[in-house]
Amino acid sequence: MSTHGSIHDMGVRAKAAGRALRSLPTAVKAGALRAIAAELRAREGVILAANARDVAAAEAAGLPEPLVARLRLDAAGLGNIARDVEAVAALPDPVGETTGERRLPSGIQVSQRRVPLGVLGVIYESRPNVTVDVAALALMTGNAVILRGGKETVHSNGALEDAIRAALGTQGLPEGAVQVIRDPDRARMLELLRLDEYVDAIIPRGGAGLHRFCVEHATVPVIVGGIGVVHVYLDGSFARDPHDVETAARLILNAKTQKPSACNALDTLLVDRAALGALPSVLRPLLGSGVELRADAESLEALRAAGLSAQPAQDSDYGTEFLALVASVRTVAGLEEALDFIAAHGGHTDVILTRDAAQAERFVADVDSAAVMVNASPRFNDGGQLGLGAEVAISTQKLHARGPMGLRELTTTKWVVRGEGEVRA
Repeated sequence: MSTHGSIHDMGVRAKAAGRALRSLPTAVKAGALRAIAAELRAREGVILAANARDVAAAEAAGLPEPLVARLRLDAAGLGNIARDVEAVAALPDPVGETTGERRLPSGIQVSQRRVPLGVLGVIYESRPNVTVDVAALALMTGNAVILRGGKETVHSNGALEDAIRAALGTQGLPEGAVQVIRDPDRARMLELLRLDEYVDAIIPRGGAGLHRFCVEHATVPVIVGGIGVVHVYLDGSFARDPHDVETAARLILNAKTQKPSACNALDTLLVDRAALGALPSVLRPLLGSGVELRADAESLEALRAAGLSAQPAQDSDYGTEFLALVASVRTVAGLEEALDFIAAHGGHTDVILTRDAAQAERFVADVDSAAVMVNASPRFNDGGQLGLGAEVAISTQKLHARGPMGLRELTTTKWVVRGEGEVRA
């Protein structure tokens, strides 16, 4: 079991803590976050030692190096985490915002007020920074949170939780506001997923398998995110000018290689048949960075004619989230075919590279994804990059929240009605 007792006990404490947090003034919440940042710095040695144990265990178990790299913390990384917490403390607090205030013919005055969700259950893999990011976002929005990281982060997350709880204690806030399930047994995750008496929302952050598991087993509402294929459509109008071709090459290189394991990294390049002549120049930097390209017959011919190598694409290479240095290429007959293809395979982040304003507007209006971009890298679909501070996850569903989930997305609203004795006729 968890060091804090049963999952049920954690739920009881979280529910009580959530009630205490929901009406806290912004200054108190921001002060708690600054205390957490200070405690992280003060405990640097302890936290890094705990992380070293996790890294050593992961390497001994043969965990792939990209996953070990996501797990590894150093002094600079921990300092960045502390600064991120302070950055959240400086963000505008959405809790308490009142909108739509008006008086109705009946005499009553109505409005909507933004309030915390309550208790969050967040399940995630690998990155220890998620523990702190989520705790900071939850606390700033008056939510209690129960965190369940992967078994590979058990010592790191335990040390981070100790620091957070110590900081909360110095501020007089309930320790039950942030709790980490330290028992790696999968049964504990199942218990959390079914703790609907106390938990208001489950937010998984990880691969498709984790999301499916949560949806299939939870009795608590699940906010699904981070899963989906990322497309960039290269329009013919963007392949005429050498400067645009160079811009496309730089953007596509960033989209694929800046962080290949990220959910907002490029998976499929759709190239207008009118842009095939520029394709070798656009994709040469990708090949130079070790990206494996899987191309349809037309794009394959264009690349090989320029002396560039690629593999013939299979049907399974489209609609696939690679999360690695692999990308597929597909030729389309123009915008309409690109839109049809994205409708069948997209939903996360989709980009158009074009100099035609009408084409851009049609793309933005038609593509139904969490983020739609014109002439910008899909890597900008991120809470920090979109001005939200940190994020809990990127939601790709349509109910409650869509896209990066920052402070506002961890709140809901309630109606407030004021009257002077009015009764319904």
